[in-house]
Amino acid sequence: MSGLTIFSGNSNPDLTQAICAYLNLKPGGAKVSTFSDGEIQIEIDDNVRSKDVFVVQSTCEPVNDNLVELLLMIDAVKRSSAKRVTAVIPYFGYARQDKKVAPRVPISAKLIANMLEVAGADRVITMDLHAGQIQGFFDVPVDNLFAAPVLLNYLKKQFENSLVIVSPDAGGVERARAFAKRLNAGLAIIDKRRDAPNQAKAMAVIGDVTDKITVILDDMVDTAGTLTEAAEAIAKKGALEVHACCAHPVLSGPAVERIQNSPIQSLVVTDTIPLKNKAEKLPKAKVLSIAELVGEAIIRSHRGDSVTSLFV
Repeated sequence: MSGLTIFSGNSNPDLTQAICAYLNLKPGGAKVSTFSDGEIQIEIDDNVRSKDVFVVQSTCEPVNDNLVELLLMIDAVKRSSAKRVTAVIPYFGYARQDKKVAPRVPISAKLIANMLEVAGADRVITMDLHAGQIQGFFDVPVDNLFAAPVLLNYLKKQFENSLVIVSPDAGGVERARAFAKRLNAGLAIIDKRRDAPNQAKAMAVIGDVTDKITVILDDMVDTAGTLTEAAEAIAKKGALEVHACCAHPVLSGPAVERIQNSPIQSLVVTDTIPLKNKAEKLPKAKVLSIAELVGEAIIRSHRGDSVTSLFV
């Protein structure tokens, strides 16, 4: 495809390969290496002068290394006279720090937005931002994609009757309601209280889940405390089956062990974050690819077509 080049960082090269396969493109050549002290070094092999360049990089674990790598790649192609540089960030790290929750704390998501712009990003494509208002932290266009079409398609094929979509907290009710409406399913909500960061306690289930197939829906699973507490609460209420579904499988700390030891029968995730060695320890996981969705957004952005129409 003329005038379009896609580069990949080290965070998720398999996703970039799948995106390029969908677009029938070969990934751009770039050397990403480190000095002996861990300092990252970038070298772009391909000519990008006057090209529309897309740099694909999730800012997942190791978060800071992947973030700096993304910033340096953007700077490298910008200084190589690229016509336009788009940062494609399937998982946007630091998105949970989008406001001041205590005195004397940073608004980290805003700082990351500033850094991306200073590095030279002319546009950002991301997926399922933890907080939609983060789009307003940027002074460049932001396309916030949704994994919903991919997840909904799977759920429609996998589950038919007596399905209930469960929101693990009050903040996810709108997302759960939208899924329930499209699937013609019931809706339930977990009344949850969080005592400290990464610690959650499920209190009560609002809605009927008895003898129902339940799917807990969230945008990300980090330490899986919220998810497994919700699953325990649903199971105690007599749910027939407990499944879970999310866009971003962060799965840090004790997450894998918690999920394996929980009533959750399957965890459906996307490949915004690679599972790598976690996949062997988590046979309950089912990975769906968002490569075609991101690829379509890239080609529409390149052509100047509507990206929003993907989700209508």
